[in-house]
Amino acid sequence: MPLHELPALDVETGPQSNYQSFLSALRRSEFRGDIEFSYASRLAVATDNSIYQSLPQAVVLPKSVADLQIIGELASQHDDVTFSARGGGTGTNGQSLTSGIIVDVSRHMNHILEINPQERWVKVQAGVVKDQLNDALRPYGLFFAPDLSTSNRATIGGMISTDASGQGSLVYGKTSDHVLGLTSVLADGTLLETAPMSMEQAKQVAANNSTTGRLVKQILETCVDKRQQILAKFPRMNRFLTGYDLEHALSDDLSMVDVSRVIAGSEGSLVFVAEAKLNVTPISKHKALVNIKYDSFESALRHAPHMVAAQATSVETVDSNVLNLAKQDIIWHQVKDLITEVENKEVLGLNMVEYNGDSDDELQDKITQLCAKLDSALAQSDEGVIGYQITFDNADIGKIYAMRKKSVGLLGKTKGRKKPLAFVEDTGVPPENLADFIMEFRALLDARNLNYGMFGHVDAGVLHVRPALDMCDPEQEQMIPDISNQVSALVAKYGGLLWGEHGKGYRSEYAPAFFGEELYAELRKIKSAFDPLNKMNPGKICTPYESTASLVSVAGVKRGAFDRQIPVAVRDAFEPAMSCNGNGLCFNYDTTSTMCPSSKITSDRRHSPKGRAGAMREWLRLLANNNVDVNALELNGKSQHWFKRLNNSMGKAQSTDFSHEVLEVMDGCLACKACSSQCPVSVDVPTFRARFLSLYYQRYLRPGKDYLVANIEAMAPLMAKAPDLVNFFLKQNWMNSLIKKSVGYVDSPLLSSPSLKNQLAGHQASRFDLGTLQALGAKERAKKVLIVQDPFTSFYEADLLSDLVKLIECLGYEPILLPFMPNGKPQHVKGFLKEFAATAKDSADFLNKIVPLGIPMIGVDPSLVLCYRDEYQKTLGASRGSFEVQLIHEWLASVALPEVDQQDKREYAFFGHCTEKTALPESEKHWQQLFERMGISLTPIAVGCCGMAGTFGHEASHLEQSKGIYALSWEKAVAKFESSQILATGYSCRSQVARIEGDKPKHPLQAMLAHLS
Repeated sequence: MPLHELPALDVETGPQSNYQSFLSALRRSEFRGDIEFSYASRLAVATDNSIYQSLPQAVVLPKSVADLQIIGELASQHDDVTFSARGGGTGTNGQSLTSGIIVDVSRHMNHILEINPQERWVKVQAGVVKDQLNDALRPYGLFFAPDLSTSNRATIGGMISTDASGQGSLVYGKTSDHVLGLTSVLADGTLLETAPMSMEQAKQVAANNSTTGRLVKQILETCVDKRQQILAKFPRMNRFLTGYDLEHALSDDLSMVDVSRVIAGSEGSLVFVAEAKLNVTPISKHKALVNIKYDSFESALRHAPHMVAAQATSVETVDSNVLNLAKQDIIWHQVKDLITEVENKEVLGLNMVEYNGDSDDELQDKITQLCAKLDSALAQSDEGVIGYQITFDNADIGKIYAMRKKSVGLLGKTKGRKKPLAFVEDTGVPPENLADFIMEFRALLDARNLNYGMFGHVDAGVLHVRPALDMCDPEQEQMIPDISNQVSALVAKYGGLLWGEHGKGYRSEYAPAFFGEELYAELRKIKSAFDPLNKMNPGKICTPYESTASLVSVAGVKRGAFDRQIPVAVRDAFEPAMSCNGNGLCFNYDTTSTMCPSSKITSDRRHSPKGRAGAMREWLRLLANNNVDVNALELNGKSQHWFKRLNNSMGKAQSTDFSHEVLEVMDGCLACKACSSQCPVSVDVPTFRARFLSLYYQRYLRPGKDYLVANIEAMAPLMAKAPDLVNFFLKQNWMNSLIKKSVGYVDSPLLSSPSLKNQLAGHQASRFDLGTLQALGAKERAKKVLIVQDPFTSFYEADLLSDLVKLIECLGYEPILLPFMPNGKPQHVKGFLKEFAATAKDSADFLNKIVPLGIPMIGVDPSLVLCYRDEYQKTLGASRGSFEVQLIHEWLASVALPEVDQQDKREYAFFGHCTEKTALPESEKHWQQLFERMGISLTPIAVGCCGMAGTFGHEASHLEQSKGIYALSWEKAVAKFESSQILATGYSCRSQVARIEGDKPKHPLQAMLAHLS
């Protein structure tokens, strides 16, 4: 087909007929939650943190226990309708994936219902995030102990379903050890309340012919009658997951029965977990972390049992692969001083040994004893120890653990098409066998010439091993079952198990061999008692007794089967979208985290970097299946004739073109670029979003507002010639109504009056002449500074540029304003990529002419200055040249700053721009250091995105979301300070505060100038 004939990508968006009938009944019922069945919504939950992919029929998002009961009651009236519960979607083995209906409790059922600090328990809904719970408990000196690497997005319901554990499990146990009671819903809608009860009570319940009675009767028959076989089969291991916890459903003395123990670890195959009552633990008053460095990873493994013997709370380990990836990530800036290099030696393994205690003396005694042993090992060059560091500060300890937690995602950043994958990555063996087991494990992978990364909980005998494979290569995909079979046999040899922490999921096929025929039959009987029709996550853990249904298998359909349909050249060109490995860090609960504002405000998985990457991959796959060469389309394609695009656009409402769903997903992106650095694998949404928009509008007409944004840099200088006249009209209600109706923009900013040109009239700063500068000697040029203009500060905040001129002069330098040259960022954001390339080339050519002068060039607005470094490099490549535009704090770092007499002793609060904070992670600290040099107090404030993000907050369609994002973190933070204390580097941020609070914050340079003046 002609390259400009971008086709409509029609997809089957509706569910199958039996599911349509169920969903229609659900809509007619008293169900109050959300029902979604668009292709994009289903696609967003078709993957998790595993290698598998399964497109569900629909997604339902209940708001209450009653909603879950309605789902079950209606399901019993519809044959062949199945479900899988989903929380954070962080499972590594496809536990929540299904071809049926996803029941997602994370959007609405995420409330903490009651905290009882006196009795140390809490009651929560299943969608509450683990870190959310601990944030609520912290003021009471309590915490929910199981500690996961995914704690900022993993839900309590998901933790119960997988019986999650994590760091410190030797002391704190697993999730099931903290469950006091559950409120669950069975597949037929029956409400099930479970809590420990006496054996006598259990027998009385079992005598009933009620649903609960039949469940308890089966549990007693299995767990009491088969007690000796159960005890003989399951080794005494901290992480030994069974699926349905047959052993611990009974107390050791058989006096108590706890049905919740059977539900914990059942992976949604028995019930919907709705609410949980949990015990909580006092936070230790004293904590220390000893980071021990080794000459090899084997040394770290073999030395770990000594740490456990030394009464450590936990021992975590990472290998050199993980450490090296962390050093290349934004996270390393937080820990590089806490894990320093060892002189003349390479750190190839690291054990992080934590000690907790209520007594400082007790803690210090343990640390002293450990250090004596470590010093002895160092002196004798023994046990591979090459150094260690001790950290007592809780904040620093948190930073180190953040690096360890991020290592899961960081492995996906491994260069090349082969990526470390989770499929045999949570093997568990007795800790004393771990080193020997891992050596054989490594030999198994080395024999296949595979690379891998390793990290984990050596104190519990669980090490995460991720072999690197290219899942787009069918031959390498075949290694999955082959390696799984070998590893399963290997863990059996060492008395362990294939699933030591992350559950079964698609590995359920190994359950019959592990349990043995007799005990596996008992599991199936329990499944029959709870879910006789096999509606709850079918194929996971086991099937109902005497059922002919099949188990899922590690040979199941994987994401690679879809990705490989995209040509290699296209996959390489769109690598940021292809590289998403589903780790889900973009679902971070923390509202002060910059990634991802649209995900946080919508609670919609589509509107996240993971969701957008998935939509983009599917779009590229569908194009490939329509024989469209995307790379050629970008390089040589041209838009369809405007009349044809008009015709296509007029038919959009009736069109099933998947491109429209992708457009909706991309339209919600704020282009803040936090994902490009905060995501462990750098899923850079704004980059592939711009490319999508460029291609989409080859087939469909653009809205007028896009042209307005794209041409703002051309229009602003013209409007600035008569700012008062333009502002007069912009202040009129009828004009604002017209702008809103015609182009969809609100709160149009006013131009600076007087204009920058008038403010600097006659000033030497406005007299740029390249020839004159070239004629100067090096000594004269050394005292000059060139200011690179941007459209926002030059035409809408001229006072700020005037103040920059004054600040430069106060510091003994001569400022010179460069002629305004469009930057192109607005064009890039809206996908005018050809126009952006031309703008970038013109601007780069001009700035490269300045380079030989050796005069520093500085810019004010972070998003536009950073565009020169990122988008220019990606678009222009080598032709970008060598010019460098510094942000103000970068230039000030090299300048002598006078210490000022701060008479008012004002303390400033610094609100960083999200793009600046993520691209330059030390920028906040650098601003703080600059103020310290002047004797002024400046405190960085932890906030996420302000919600303005360029033009996003001015679009009427995004206005409520923009204000909602501001309310997530900025509103409360701003309220804590006087308006004169608040400093912000971003034009968007200052504009948003001014719009909502009424007072516009100053830029830090203006505060500096005020003190110097």
